[in-house]
Amino acid sequence: MAGIGLSWPSKLTDRPQLTSTVSRSSSSRCCLSSVKMTVSVDEKKKTFTLKKSEEAFNAAKELMPGGVNSPVRAFKSVGGQPIVIDSVKGSHMWDIDGNEYIDYVGSWGPAIIGHADDEVLAALSETMKKGTSFGAPCLLENVLAKMVIEAVPSIQMVRFVNSGTEACMGVLRLARAYTNKTKIIKFEGCYHGHADPFLVKAGSGVATLGLPDSPGVPTSATSDTLTAPYNDIAAVKSLFAAHSGEIAAVILEPVVGNSGFITPTPEFLKSLREITKQNDSLLIFDEVMTGFRLAYGGAQEYFGVTPDLTTLGKIIGGGLPVGAYGGGREIMEMVAPAGPMYQAGTLSGNPLAMTAGIHTLKRLKQAGSYEYLDKITSELIGGILEAGKKAGHAMCGGYISGMFGFFFTDGPVNNFEDAKKSDTVKFGKFYRGMLEEGVYFAPSQFEAGFTGLAHSQEDIQRTIQAADKVFKQL
Repeated sequence: MAGIGLSWPSKLTDRPQLTSTVSRSSSSRCCLSSVKMTVSVDEKKKTFTLKKSEEAFNAAKELMPGGVNSPVRAFKSVGGQPIVIDSVKGSHMWDIDGNEYIDYVGSWGPAIIGHADDEVLAALSETMKKGTSFGAPCLLENVLAKMVIEAVPSIQMVRFVNSGTEACMGVLRLARAYTNKTKIIKFEGCYHGHADPFLVKAGSGVATLGLPDSPGVPTSATSDTLTAPYNDIAAVKSLFAAHSGEIAAVILEPVVGNSGFITPTPEFLKSLREITKQNDSLLIFDEVMTGFRLAYGGAQEYFGVTPDLTTLGKIIGGGLPVGAYGGGREIMEMVAPAGPMYQAGTLSGNPLAMTAGIHTLKRLKQAGSYEYLDKITSELIGGILEAGKKAGHAMCGGYISGMFGFFFTDGPVNNFEDAKKSDTVKFGKFYRGMLEEGVYFAPSQFEAGFTGLAHSQEDIQRTIQAADKVFKQL
């Protein structure tokens, strides 16, 4: 299947035309209000330093738990000093010390057409003149809803929310309401937000006990959550046999991005589709990460498997807070006010998120977008793996379109247990080395990476050269 195998072209075709540049001097660039934390756009650093980031982070730890508003940003899994960002543009980002990085996180996925895209910013500026939130219907909701419905095979109706977590909360309640069943199956290493029913520790013993994975989550909230290893159809069949007539849905990331990058085996998704139909259960694809990234119609278009329900986020908000869940009309009409299943949100469908999403999807729909993502990501992951193995490191990895990952283990990696065999200490050293070379990957071995239309061939080559240098130093 295209994208999963590693074939590395000698050169890239021209990327789709972009109106944005990587220049930081754009008048649309936002400035920080704190003088101490603002760096000059022309400031050049001769040596790599994180002094200002360290000062800002130490101050943040007195104000926010761990100094961050999302745990992975604290760099605990890779060590070293977290960087504090000043600005982003295109495929690059700058910290408050003036260091410039090629960014392969992309705000954890949304920045697929590049950070601070000029057309998106211009559209947002016009929308803001009318107001930032109405708390009432607006025409922009219709526009983005129609675009999502036309793109995603499983969706005939959609409900917009404000985050991926909220989308997964809503879709779980909907699945239980529609089937009148309570139990769900999720997969070890698949992340569906921080709602109580999804925070279950998978693995031996506790896998079928539904024990909570975080303090504060009562056993009663997770007792109906069953877990199985990703790519293990036999385990899924066993759970259906043991809980016949009780399972409302199976939910999964069709391509895992929260245990590193892990792809499904050829038969896995198709088998899940068959099993859920046979047992009158729903199949839910959590495409918060893969939606509009693997293909315009998401993983379900790419793999040719259509679920009953889908969650979305990230890209459909173009960098603003957003989430969505959708599916067939019969199921979605269970949602209030059309039906009895209640779910609501003050900022749901707000005009800013709708605007950014509309203009992001318009760009992605242009000819050649996904072909370009496939080419640059192929060259990137191929170059990194080649450099690592040449330097004597055990490595494996892969990609699909604009999503990729690699592990410090021979592999193959088919599930979370396999992923945990990766040398995380070595990854931490590699990560810190790449940071000093001006390359920003996700600060965890167990997170996927992302490319975007703003990444240039120069970005890719610089990254491979940096990796080659760092690998030799490990």
